[in-house]
Amino acid sequence: MRKISSDENQAGFTLIELIVVLVILGILAAVAVPKLMDITADARGKAMKGALAEGSATMSLAYAKEMMANGSATMTAIVAMANANKPASDEFSYTFARTNTSAATVTVGGKAGSDFAAATAVTKDWEKP
Repeated sequence: MRKISSDENQAGFTLIELIVVLVILGILAAVAVPKLMDITADARGKAMKGALAEGSATMSLAYAKEMMANGSATMTAIVAMANANKPASDEFSYTFARTNTSAATVTVGGKAGSDFAAATAVTKDWEKP
């Protein structure tokens, strides 16, 4: 009768191999997490700039509609139309305000409860062409 030793039936990883893998994963996580946070903040900033561009496009569209309908467009009418036709967004709030007879201010901020709620509002001046 042949005696089977316990070493022949064992398969798997040693404790040292498992510890080495955990250390490597810890180092990778320590490097990757800060980089991910930088990417997230950068993405939020770019999204705010994109929303601001959308607000400017809304002003341009309001100007075009006023020109087509009336042959002229006052800044008051353009701002009123832009405020009546704000972009639909769950993340951003848009404000259009007249600054003088040929310019307006577009302001975009994060809505309460959205990912952008704590973001600082961004502003851009829009001038009538």
